[in-house]
Amino acid sequence: MEVYVNAPLEICEQRDPKGLYARARANEIKEFTGVSAPYEPPGNADIELPTDQLTVAESSRRLLNI
Repeated sequence: MEVYVNAPLEICEQRDPKGLYARARANEIKEFTGVSAPYEPPGNADIELPTDQLTVAESSRRLLNI
């Protein structure tokens, strides 16, 4: 089963506990997906979870109800 955990880039950067996006923007990490390398969303995921709109509990419920 393919699960597409979807969030806008800005949200991913806000949630980044290791500071990887900041390092990628400072050119310390090359070919970082979404910053210096392209991102291609899955074409046919079984389920999409827009985590900027759903809580963890809501996302979990959706997964369990498949």
